[in-house]
Amino acid sequence: MGSSSTFLDVFVAEPGAAEGVSFVRFTELALYHPIVGYYRAPRRRVGRDRQADFYTATSLGPIFGELVAAAAANLLRTRGCEPGEHAFVEIGAEPTGGALANILHPFREYRTFAFGQPLNFSGPCVVFSNELFDAQPFHSVAYRDGRWRELGVAYRSGQLVEVELPQPTAEVAAIIERLPRESAEGYRVDLPLCAVSLFQHIAAQPWSGLFLAFDYGKSWETLLAEHPQGTARTYSQQRLGNNLLERPGEVDLTCHVCWDWLADALRRRHFTDVVVESQEAFFIKRAGPALQNLMAAEAGTFSPRKQALMQLLHPAHMGQKFQALHGLRE
Repeated sequence: MGSSSTFLDVFVAEPGAAEGVSFVRFTELALYHPIVGYYRAPRRRVGRDRQADFYTATSLGPIFGELVAAAAANLLRTRGCEPGEHAFVEIGAEPTGGALANILHPFREYRTFAFGQPLNFSGPCVVFSNELFDAQPFHSVAYRDGRWRELGVAYRSGQLVEVELPQPTAEVAAIIERLPRESAEGYRVDLPLCAVSLFQHIAAQPWSGLFLAFDYGKSWETLLAEHPQGTARTYSQQRLGNNLLERPGEVDLTCHVCWDWLADALRRRHFTDVVVESQEAFFIKRAGPALQNLMAAEAGTFSPRKQALMQLLHPAHMGQKFQALHGLRE
């Protein structure tokens, strides 16, 4: 398939494209296909201007990485571990640089793995990600005519359309068994199962130490009770969109992670002290001395660093929108 192929060329070649492929396969192609996938193209995705599609905490400058490093070091020390004995491994770092790029840190080394790059690390580590798990493919189900149905995507009459699959895939069938027997007609739940699979792959590496992930997510109970349209959205040029079938491969496709699933997955992999907390609470609790020093240095000013700190901590900005999940494995 040539480099001039479009997403529709790729999708039409999928087995069952006319009848419907699962939503997880559609999002997998749209995000990670080697030619037309959104995260495979050499585009500028992250930044604060309209030439980028969205911005993350790293877009605010080095202050995010400084606080992450301070908090991670503190968490290790509370368990009697020396940060200098640990490698800091960032998974899903953008090509333009990760959270600890060009900042002083107390760790043995700093390594980054880009999207899709094979993982290979071992020994004492801090394994870190920022908005990695929300960028994974996801399944979707909807409650229609008295039962839950898995949704898919088909190519018909020259366009992509959403369809109901005749039978749910095996992994979705297991989740449907856990869904309420009755729900509001049309209630939709996006299922970030691939985020759990990714974590399991990360945890399978021969390492010990701290796992720390920042992302936006919800509890399983909240997903089932408070999001009737699901949580999947598109991002393009700093705009949020609801049409998931529009411009696949050219826009970011994302859905909230389920924190309960990831926290349970950590515990099953022998992580202890597993906690999910808001980004605001995490930095205040885990990076207190670094925050105090920063505030003292910026007292009486409204410098770019102080503005960035407000963005990271204020509940109306990133402070409550994002959460931190962490756990330790010896």
